[in-house]
Amino acid sequence: MAKQVDAVIQNVRGRILSGQLEPGRRLTEVPISAELGVSRTPVRLAFEELEKEGLVERLPTRGFKVRAFEVDEIADAINVRGVLEGMAARLAVERGLTTAVLEQMRACVAEGQAVVCSMRDGGRHLVDTSWVSVNERFHRLLVDSARNGALAAALENVARRPLASAAAMGFDRSQQQRELHFLERAQQDHADIVSALENGQASRAEALMREHAFRSSEVKRKVLVARLQNRLD
Repeated sequence: MAKQVDAVIQNVRGRILSGQLEPGRRLTEVPISAELGVSRTPVRLAFEELEKEGLVERLPTRGFKVRAFEVDEIADAINVRGVLEGMAARLAVERGLTTAVLEQMRACVAEGQAVVCSMRDGGRHLVDTSWVSVNERFHRLLVDSARNGALAAALENVARRPLASAAAMGFDRSQQQRELHFLERAQQDHADIVSALENGQASRAEALMREHAFRSSEVKRKVLVARLQNRLD
């Protein structure tokens, strides 16, 4: 089931980002499931994941529709997320992290690194529902550690923007090397952030989180601009 869900996500996401599925286009389970040769369940689950990425939105009636967005809107939202998560990192240090939380964050880094190593060795393609789940958990642990409800609410609002959340990737199977390079850098960022948290370096942790988000925004900007250029060509 997970592989089918991932295949649907990859297919629909790629068509949205390339403009094949235009903003406002209604998406329903039956036609997509028939086209891709899967049941409706993985299609429904894929739509729900794409909703988290901000690429589709649920209709009042049944189904979803493609959301409209601009490249600059995505980059701006991710950079705002970086500022907020940087604040979360600083607060987490100032208010104190438990040993249990630090252990969970180390586990996230280790699990993510295992995915990167597998990709580097040619053992598999990136499985979005695997690495993204680990990445999302890492960011959530950090935000929860800040113990600031207003900050968490602000981040939830920003995460509703297209491709702005920690759960949004935006790559496809044709970009394996770009995926690998980005994930290697992201993994190093996560390791550096955990190190700063462990050593009580509030300002460094904050700066690292902001830089981490900036890199993500630039990568997604390049990916989307390249897709749009390919479409025009």
